[in-house]
Amino acid sequence: MEDHKIVQRNLALQREWYGEPLGDRVRRLVVAFSVSQAQLADVLGISAPMLSQVMSGRRAKIGNPSVLARMIMLERKVLTPDVASGSPDALQRALEDVRQSKPTVSRDSLPVNGSADDEAVVFPFLRRLADGRELSQAADVLGEDFPALAELLRRAGKVRDA
Repeated sequence: MEDHKIVQRNLALQREWYGEPLGDRVRRLVVAFSVSQAQLADVLGISAPMLSQVMSGRRAKIGNPSVLARMIMLERKVLTPDVASGSPDALQRALEDVRQSKPTVSRDSLPVNGSADDEAVVFPFLRRLADGRELSQAADVLGEDFPALAELLRRAGKVRDA
């Protein structure tokens, strides 16, 4: 199989396994934490060349479940108020927390459909960005192409301000 076809197959597998190409997820983390790919690889516990291969689709998956768990931890930390504010100290603390973590991975530790804890962080964050009507309108725009994200926005839009 030629390189281009292998990459396309791997990217399709990433969409199936991870919800989107890993390169997209990693690039968001690089931007959110203002780090290089090599620095992010160090935090995740993976070599920089391996991360590059996963991002480009030359490799289909992250073989080490702890690396995937750290990536998910960072994605969740982006949603916390101190990290979302862009505070350099908060960004560094979050990166160091994840770097030092020793995640255990089981079928219960990585929820597929989110949890109440996720909603406790995500919903207030979204409500600070937009009111219920705006969240609902955004969900309508995204609904056909991104149904899971649209449903999250609809649920966040229904939460009453405390």
